[in-house]
Amino acid sequence: MTNAIIIIVLVLIAGGAGMYLYKAKKRGEHCVGCPYAKQCSKKSCNCSETK
Repeated sequence: MTNAIIIIVLVLIAGGAGMYLYKAKKRGEHCVGCPYAKQCSKKSCNCSETK
């Protein structure tokens, strides 16, 4: 029973992360997770720079 609960929790976490990525890409973010994601262009996204 505990194995089933652990599997369900892991599936929910993975599903939530997948939905976040899907929605972020639909919003037009090229670098998901970057605070400057909407300011980057598709060809030159350098999110490691401090802006």
